[in-house]
Amino acid sequence: MKKLWIIFCKDEIVLEKREDGTYSIPQGEEPPVATKEWTHVMNVTFAGDTNVKTFYINSPITNNNKLEMCGLRKSYYKLSKPYYDKAGKCHELLYWDSNTKFCGVCGAPMKMHTDISKRCTNCGKEVWPSLATAIIVLIHKDDEVLLVNAKTFRGDFYGLVSGFVETGETLEEAVHREVFEETGLTIDNIKYFGSQPWPYPSGLMVGYNADYVDGKLHLQRNELANGRWFTKDNLPTIPEKLSIARMIIDDWLLNNSK
Repeated sequence: MKKLWIIFCKDEIVLEKREDGTYSIPQGEEPPVATKEWTHVMNVTFAGDTNVKTFYINSPITNNNKLEMCGLRKSYYKLSKPYYDKAGKCHELLYWDSNTKFCGVCGAPMKMHTDISKRCTNCGKEVWPSLATAIIVLIHKDDEVLLVNAKTFRGDFYGLVSGFVETGETLEEAVHREVFEETGLTIDNIKYFGSQPWPYPSGLMVGYNADYVDGKLHLQRNELANGRWFTKDNLPTIPEKLSIARMIIDDWLLNNSK
């Protein structure tokens, strides 16, 4: 069975250019680029029988007619959705691997124990990949929704209120807390929308809709640059299609198209 070779140089993935102008993940019995003696090639497990290998290279590929470097975000628009999802998981595992070389307890080298776990060569401590879970919520007020421009956004688009889940709280408690901290508003009728892996570098976004209850909009200025209520007829620039924020906004627009 041919292997899928998902190869990264930092945050850029190696894509294979096809004759018809489309892109794919390199496949074959051997990797499309040479590995070094110290290259750690990871086995990545997916549902089904896909055989996936992933590793880092130190320098980007240049002057190659068949292979091309592409940022992981941009690859969303070049790869099929299943391949983009596989690339995201591989990126998360490589990030985890590069940040768990040594034991956090005794400092000894860590060694792979299973495809998704490591064990300390000295004290035996085991570690697994961890996720930074965050909530993201679209707040509704009559025919308007609240959109915000966070200081961390790469661009002038407006997205949704979001934030990381803290230890000891439920997802719904995190929604209430983040909304109040960032906007001064209270909400209710919180409804789950969906979730999305967010491999930048290793997150899980959990999406919600909620209804405005009370409060005057007061932005947390160390987090948000701007924010206000918008109707479907006066929307600002919104997030690109790869994000769950855009999916939630598109769903609202679809349900309010009449």
